[in-house]
Amino acid sequence: MRTEITAGQTSDYLGFDLVMADNLPEPSVLLADRGYDSDNIRKTMEVRDVVPVIPMRKTRKLRVAVDRRLYRLRNLVERCFNKLKNARRVATRYDKTAESFLGFIDITSIRLWLRHLST
Repeated sequence: MRTEITAGQTSDYLGFDLVMADNLPEPSVLLADRGYDSDNIRKTMEVRDVVPVIPMRKTRKLRVAVDRRLYRLRNLVERCFNKLKNARRVATRYDKTAESFLGFIDITSIRLWLRHLST
């Protein structure tokens, strides 16, 4: 798992390069929302032999098909964010520094993972 913080007013796709730059295991599918619909991201993923499953923005002129069955799995990611935000400290961003905030996100993620393993 990889977490990064970007400024709140920046677009989602600006954090894409930060997360995908690591030497993590190569994914076979990229599930992302419309915020990641850019030609650059699609080309980058196709070069790496990763299938991009990203719905197109309404303003896109060139239509791109999406595997809806695969895209439904993104629900798991959204539920994970919801569980992270159940931690009051994450939802309200009490921490003053980015390192402290990221540390607490990591702690909360570990706690969720341990709960998942025990069920």
